[in-house]
Amino acid sequence: MAYDFDLFVIGAGSGGVRAARFAAGFGAKVAVAESRYLGGTCVNVGCVPKKLLVYGAHVADELEQAAGYGWSLEEGHFDWGTLIANKNREIERLNGIYRNLLVNSGVTLLQGHARITGAHELEVEGQRYTAEHILIATGGWPQVPDIPGKDLAITSNEAFYLKDLPHRVLVVGGGYIAVEFAGIFQGLGAATTLLYRGDLFLRGFDGSVRTHLKEELEKRGLDLQFNADIQRIDKLEDGSLKATLKDGRELVADCVFYATGRRPMLDNLGLENTGVELDERGYVRVDDQYQTTAPSILAIGDVIGRVQLTPVALAEGMAVARRLFKPEQYRPVDYQNIPTAVFSQPPIGTVGLTEEQALEAGHKVNVYESRFRAMKLTLTDIQEKTLMKLVVDAQTDKVLGCHMVGPDAGEIIQGLGVALKAGATKQQFDETIGVHPTAAEEFVTLRTITR
Repeated sequence: MAYDFDLFVIGAGSGGVRAARFAAGFGAKVAVAESRYLGGTCVNVGCVPKKLLVYGAHVADELEQAAGYGWSLEEGHFDWGTLIANKNREIERLNGIYRNLLVNSGVTLLQGHARITGAHELEVEGQRYTAEHILIATGGWPQVPDIPGKDLAITSNEAFYLKDLPHRVLVVGGGYIAVEFAGIFQGLGAATTLLYRGDLFLRGFDGSVRTHLKEELEKRGLDLQFNADIQRIDKLEDGSLKATLKDGRELVADCVFYATGRRPMLDNLGLENTGVELDERGYVRVDDQYQTTAPSILAIGDVIGRVQLTPVALAEGMAVARRLFKPEQYRPVDYQNIPTAVFSQPPIGTVGLTEEQALEAGHKVNVYESRFRAMKLTLTDIQEKTLMKLVVDAQTDKVLGCHMVGPDAGEIIQGLGVALKAGATKQQFDETIGVHPTAAEEFVTLRTITR
């Protein structure tokens, strides 16, 4: 049968665009349908605008440190509207870049909601198309618990477009999005409280990292409330919000921000017209080659619920394009030792196994850990500490994990990701000459086993 397209991609986020561009480059006839914004979550309401807001919040730290270096500055004034307007302009620029990337690659771009109507059939704004392969890359969507007053809360989608910076913010959640936005709001001047129903945030990260970040955030004056959860939200006469906690306490704020998880975006996708199955968590079930339970349909990215990171979606998109249209170049995505950053304040960088994961996997480990005040702070009164940690297999000397909390953690951890990918040993770390004076050199000068 002759199809309209060799590959039809639903979703123009990072993974979908990568798959479409590479497939077109390999000679396939490709279409992409997108009903919202080009670039997906990352470009529009995720990584990119979030990092811009983090930069904005970090300026307050630079101003605080300036006096120690001889700078006398008048009291600064922050304007939320200017930051958001500049952020919007940059996002619009990136939207244009994504459009050009697709169109210049020979991809047919359809701006509208795509619905699957059969194994090889789709409908976009009333127009029917056929495709040999259909790729679902529709990403995720934030979700708020079903509590009374949930409509009064916002999520990361709305936070990037707030008209004004709230004076008082309640951030609810214990994952990286909650921690990052708590730092953004507080850094920009809002009185911020972070509520989490568990004992300590960032479950799944190394225990030393979680504890260290907690201590540093408390130094900064962030109100951390663990084992706390909201039962209902009510709007008061003055427009502020009252959050009633499950323990009976009441907190008043101008904004309640939820970061309590994301769901796969499968709304009105037409999966009932296919043999596509979902797993027990509600994500699209795929095999190791991103094949769903319907032979002609594949899925990648956040919608499959594996590692929900933009670079991972990019790698998955490339793998699909290669397997379908350039099999001699195909290689599977390696999910081991994926470097990750959390742009909290201070930020986290991590790659490899946590100490807890290494022990659970049966490794006998040597832990090397260092806490120190960064050189940049020595001329200031700021007492923030940086954490660096190596988890090493005691029998093979192989470095299993590297973890950091401190300035430029994300930048530093990228290079260590290469080292772990190459199977570096602690001896090789020790024999590597450090760049002096930097914080990064601490990773190659850790000599004493902490435990």
